[in-house]
This record gives sequence, C-alpha cells and structure tokens, in this order.
Amino acid sequence: MSHDEGDGGKSAYGHKAFKRSGAHFADRITADGRDGWPVEAGRYRLVVSRACPWASRALVSRRLLGLEDALSLAVADPVQDDRSWRFTLDPDGRDPVLGIRYLSEAYDRRETDYPGGVSVPAIVEVADGQLVTNDYQQITLDFATEWTALHRAGAPDLYPENRRDEIDAVMAEVFEEVNNGVYRAGFATGQQEYERACAGVFRRLELLAQRLAGQRYLVGDTITEADIRLFTTLVRFDAVYHGHFKCNRWKLTENRVLWAYVRDLYQTPGFGDTVDFDHIKRHYYQVHTGINPTGIVPLGPDLSGWSTPHHREDLGGRPFGEGTPPGPARADEETATRSRT
Repeated sequence: MSHDEGDGGKSAYGHKAFKRSGAHFADRITADGRDGWPVEAGRYRLVVSRACPWASRALVSRRLLGLEDALSLAVADPVQDDRSWRFTLDPDGRDPVLGIRYLSEAYDRRETDYPGGVSVPAIVEVADGQLVTNDYQQITLDFATEWTALHRAGAPDLYPENRRDEIDAVMAEVFEEVNNGVYRAGFATGQQEYERACAGVFRRLELLAQRLAGQRYLVGDTITEADIRLFTTLVRFDAVYHGHFKCNRWKLTENRVLWAYVRDLYQTPGFGDTVDFDHIKRHYYQVHTGINPTGIVPLGPDLSGWSTPHHREDLGGRPFGEGTPPGPARADEETATRSRT
C-alpha cells in the first residue's frame, strides 16, 4: 500500500485523517534508460502484496503483457509487523532472490533513514538490492509503454495512444472517488468526513454503472489500464470495503452491471488468477487494528459467484484487441483456486 498506511504503526489506522501520499522514489525504468534504469530482462524484481490493490495493478499488468520471465516476483506476507512488509512466506523468512527479510532493507539501501512509509508495489534492482521505484501510478503505465521489447507475442495494448486522454480522465475520477474514496471512508475519524467519502464512492460507482451498461469496457472495446485500476478495487469491495470500511449502501453483488463487469474481468486470464482473497481479508482485518481491534477475520462473503456466467460478451468487445490471452498462470504464482478453498 502507499505511504499513508505505513506511518504511525498499525494502531493508528482509523485514528488519524486519511491522506494518500505520493511516491517518494519516482525514478522510471524506461527503454532509453534516461533515469539510469534501462529496461532489461532479469535486472529487476517486482515486490508486491496480493492484499494491496495498488500492487495488484502491477500483478495484472505483468500477466497480461507476459513479463513474468523478464521481471521476477516477490510476494510479501499480507500481515505486516511494525517494520511493514516482510518476506515470512518464504523459507527462512527471506526473499530467495534479494536475500532480505523486510522490504525496508531495499529502501534503506536506496536512502538511509528514509522517513516515509514502506510501500508496495516496489521494484528493486537485483544486483545491488536497492529500491528503484515505488511510483504506483507510473509503474504499470511504463510496463505498457516502455517495456514493449519484452512483451509476449500477442500482448494487448493497455494504454493505446489514441485513447490516452480519455483513459487518463476516467482513471482520475476512479482514483479520486473509488480507489481512494473507500480509504477515506474507512479511515474517517468523524461522521461528516465518513459520510462525504462514502457518498462520493457510491456516486461514482453509479456513474460507472451507467457508463458500463452499454459497453463492455471503460474506454473503447478492449481492456485498458482504466479497467485494471477499477478492477482491483471492485474485486475487494464486498470482501473488505463493504464491511470493514463501512462502504455499505449496497454490495457489489446487488448492482447488476458492476457485478457482471467485475466477474467478466475476473474470469479473463490475467485478472482472477492474480487474486488471493485470503491475503486480502487477513491484511485488512488483522492489520487495521484501529478499525478492527479484535483482529477477527470474517468467514464471508461466499466466493462461489465469481465463476458464474456474466453475459457481458453480448455487448461485443475484444478483450485483448488484436492480441491474445496470456497463457496459464504459473503454478507457483496462481492463487485464485487456493483462495476459494
């Protein structure tokens, strides 16, 4: 998650006003290496939490574009301790490639005593173990536009040049009122603050439902970066945002258009196979102790509906444009099946 969730310790969640921080380490990995970080297969490691919607964007993009061989993956434990993201899912509690126990060690190698929070997604240079970037807004855009030499054959164009103005406009609205809005509601410290945020979330969701009633995807007739950014919030909505963040005017399953839309994406290769509901639920309910002091993780919701027919194909559209679906997820990276059991 971004820096605001790493400051002040777990007990601060729900006791201070929410503010989404910008990325402090905003170097870019580009085809021409203009920031000193050229695109190069095997040079970098992507660090994510499967619980985090911001990191999950990178997981989806990496799968759709076929960057798995070029960019290795480190997955942090969904339950942080006071040093933030840790690699306790790996043998001996160390990332097997970077050799570190905490992501903060890569931050320290980049900037000693960096005062901000430790956030995912993060990209770390393998050779020296230092953080390159934690710019969650830019990472996936660069995957789509700067990493093209390493894309798989048939990779979709997730940020088509002739649609970028419209994609940017949609993403800005989604970011402010949906991606960020659920956090403003969940971390609100007063009734009015909460009500404003919650109203904004559902106002935007209703507008998005109107937009999607007659078209399969948010912009044009193919999947774009805008769909990825909306998906990672919607897939978490009933599991954590409805109850834990009090965004409970209605459940996603009660909105015919949005429930069909998110199921369509979930069932598309590259989306649902990156989702881990167990990680999602344990992170939110066990880490945000200011909101949920007991740490109890709810049993629901029922996940069986995610595989039911959505009928969104009746609207037409070409999910991958002129491209093709990604191949099956690797056995060591596939999570959706485990999360349903």
